[in-house]
Amino acid sequence: MCVVVRALAFCFLSIPLIVAGQDSRSRVAASHTILTSAHRGEHLKHPENSLPAIQAAIDIRMDYVELDVRTSSDGQLVLMHDPTVDRMTDGKGPIKDMTFAEIRKLDLGARFPGKFPGLQVPTFDEALALAKGKIGIYVDTKDAKPEDLVAAIERHGMGDHVMFWSDHISFLKLITALRPSWKLLPEAFNPDHVREIMTVLHPQLLGFDSRDFDERTVAAANAANAGVFVDLNSPQDWDDGIAANVAGIQTDWPAELMAYLRARGYHK
Repeated sequence: MCVVVRALAFCFLSIPLIVAGQDSRSRVAASHTILTSAHRGEHLKHPENSLPAIQAAIDIRMDYVELDVRTSSDGQLVLMHDPTVDRMTDGKGPIKDMTFAEIRKLDLGARFPGKFPGLQVPTFDEALALAKGKIGIYVDTKDAKPEDLVAAIERHGMGDHVMFWSDHISFLKLITALRPSWKLLPEAFNPDHVREIMTVLHPQLLGFDSRDFDERTVAAANAANAGVFVDLNSPQDWDDGIAANVAGIQTDWPAELMAYLRARGYHK
């Protein structure tokens, strides 16, 4: 059956799957397990990039949790999406200009009054320690040296459970020069860029979002035998992902995504 899914046109088979105790009308046969990632952790009910947000992603049984890594003025790796602490804490200022001690004094639960007393900005090490044996780490490096990231990951024996997203080939080349077997997730952008990425880095997965999740770029990834790992945030978008036979979905709605995939046989 051929269908048009927004800007994407794909052909696929929809086959009812009868499962004991389940309504077969709500399920279809899944050709593979779709990997999942919680964007900045479960940040709807928890401060993003916090240890409680990571724990909530673990509790939902996500495959990965996406974390943003930055470096303090004295060389500590900490989790924060923005270049400043302004949005997420009760403090102000660029992280790169603050010492680790100054950052640790800030209240990371400020946007959730009374719910997370004493919550601090976590280190990358703390996140890795919490995640080990429970969930993979999807690393979005905002400001950190590759060698520092590698050292932290190896302190926790997490090399086989981490993947590095980036829209900069040069950064990913530095990672793969240090650890050739570690997983990379370059942003796809367009068909020409996909072909360049595959020639230079040979990744198993490519990152997609609203900028590049289109028929031509997905086709280029398929032609290169690279899996599509895409940011999607609604059931309609998840339908598009299934139609495109994606390998993974990252979302801001992890509990809802997991329920959606499980109901359709795409995740346990």
